[in-house]
Amino acid sequence: MTISVGDTLPDATFVAIGPNGPEPKTTADVFAGRKVALFAVPGAFTPTCSLNHLPSFVDNAAALTEKGVDAIVCVSVNDPFVMKAWGESSGAIAAGLQMMADPQAEFTKALGLDFTAPPAGLISRSKRYSMVVEDKVVKVFNLEETPGKAEVSSGTAMLDQL
Repeated sequence: MTISVGDTLPDATFVAIGPNGPEPKTTADVFAGRKVALFAVPGAFTPTCSLNHLPSFVDNAAALTEKGVDAIVCVSVNDPFVMKAWGESSGAIAAGLQMMADPQAEFTKALGLDFTAPPAGLISRSKRYSMVVEDKVVKVFNLEETPGKAEVSSGTAMLDQL
């Protein structure tokens, strides 16, 4: 079953690169007591993710913060080293975005938002979506119906929803 507005996020563990290397971050660590703009991508460094989706949140980071967002979190079923490299090369980390790896797709599968596309080399990946989460509860949910587009799940669309 796919998560929807009003649902509480499932317990899961992400991995992010901290000052001492890989660090586990639980759902509670990331979302408890905060208003978070969360978006997920099928893969770091992939075309739509790198050219459209991630930049839409980088470009709107300050405006999202002005609208009361405490954190902007990007999740992908990748390893944390790839997420860090992508965050650095794209300017996402400099813009204040948090790059979270879901290396075993634990979070993604618990949300019911996983998919596999072998011809593209994408195995057990996340569908493209965005959501506003307040204290672990989904307030806004935007699922992208077309994998190669980042429209309803973009930072600009989310800004308009706040």
